[in-house]
Amino acid sequence: MISKFDSLFAGHVDIEDVGYGGIPVNDRRYPNEYLATVFEKAEAMAGLMDRFGYDTFWMAEHHFQHEGYECIPNLLMLAVHLAHQTRRLKIGCGFNITPMWHPLRLAEDFAMADILTSGRVRFGVGRGYHTREVETFGAPLMDQVANRELFEEQVELIFKAFNNESFSHEGRYYTVPARVPYRGYDLKELTLVPRPLRLPVECWQPIQGGTTRAIEFMAKHGINGLIGGGAAEGGATHNLMLAWQEAHRKLGMELELGERLCIGFHCYIAPSQEQGIREAGKYYEENLKMFGELRLVRALSDEQIAIMRDPRRAPFAQLPRIEDGIKAGGVLCGPAEQIIEHLKALERRYPGLDRVLVQEWVGVPKSVCLEQIERFATEVMPAFAKAKIAEPALA
Repeated sequence: MISKFDSLFAGHVDIEDVGYGGIPVNDRRYPNEYLATVFEKAEAMAGLMDRFGYDTFWMAEHHFQHEGYECIPNLLMLAVHLAHQTRRLKIGCGFNITPMWHPLRLAEDFAMADILTSGRVRFGVGRGYHTREVETFGAPLMDQVANRELFEEQVELIFKAFNNESFSHEGRYYTVPARVPYRGYDLKELTLVPRPLRLPVECWQPIQGGTTRAIEFMAKHGINGLIGGGAAEGGATHNLMLAWQEAHRKLGMELELGERLCIGFHCYIAPSQEQGIREAGKYYEENLKMFGELRLVRALSDEQIAIMRDPRRAPFAQLPRIEDGIKAGGVLCGPAEQIIEHLKALERRYPGLDRVLVQEWVGVPKSVCLEQIERFATEVMPAFAKAKIAEPALA
C-alpha cells in the first residue's frame, strides 16, 4: 500500500526558452553566479516538502554542466546542509555516481552524513551516463563492460567497509589496504572511521535496462530499486516487477510485487489534462532534448535526436510529445482525481509497493516546482490513508 511520497530534483536552475523550438541544449551556457542558484532552489523545495509531509527529497550528482540542467556536484554535502534546515524530511542520494569516487571516500563521507543528520540521509549508488563526467574523472563509461565491473567491485568494497569492524579486499581494481609497512607492522586490514551508526545501510539504485545481472546484483546486496524514466512506461514496469521478485526468490526471499521498489513519474497537476498538456508540454520536450542525446530514451532514433538539435525543424517534426508520455504511463498530467485514480490502480496491482516518487522536468522554474509540490501534497496525498497528511499553511 502506498504510504510514502518522494520527489526528485536533478539540480536544474531556472531555464528560459525551453521546448523543441527553444535554445538547443549545446548552445546553453550560464554564468557561475546563476548556476549557484541551484542551491537556493533546492533549499526552497526541501523546506516546502518538509512542511507538507513528503518522505524523501532525492537529488542527483552531476558535474561540469554549464548548460544548467544538473548542477549539484556533491550530494552528501548538500544533504547534510538540508537536513539541518528541515525537521524530518529525509534527503536521498539519487545517486552517488560510484565510478567517479574512490569507494572508501564515498563510504566515509556517507558515514559522516549518517551521524551528523541522525540517519536522515538515504544512500544511493549509480553507474553514470555522462561521458563528459565519468571519463573525465578517469573511470570508464564508453566501455560499458568495464564500467559495470568497476561499479560492482566498488559496491562490494563499500559494503565490506560498512558492515565489518575491520576488512580487506583484493580485486581487479582495488587492493585494500595497500600492502605497505605501517608503524612497525605489515598492514593487512583497515577499519572505516567512522562507520555508519545505522546498519545495515539502506541503499538505493536506479533500474534502467533491468538486466538479469543488474537485478540479481542488487538483490544479493539488499539494494532497493527505483524504476523511473522510460523504465516506468508501459509493460516495462510489470516485467521489471516480475524480474525483481524472481531475483529475490532465487535467494530464498519471497517478496510481494512492488516490495522494496519505488516507481517514479513526471507529474503536473492542472484543472484539466488539456491545460496540463499546454502548460507542461514544453518542459517534457526540453527533457527529451537533454536526455535523448544521452541514450536514456530508448525509443528515439538517431534521426530524431539530430532533429531535436535544430529549433527550426523540431517543432514540426515527428517527435515524441507529452501526450505520448501520458499514454505510455510515465507522465501523470491533469486533475488530481485522475492522478489519484492512476496511483490507486498501481497500488492494487502491486500490493508490496509502498513508495512513489513524483518529479518535475528539467527546466521547470522554481515557482512552478513549489506550486506543484504543494498541490500534490494537498490534493493527492490525503487520498492515501497511510500517507502523511499535509500540515496547514503557516500564517
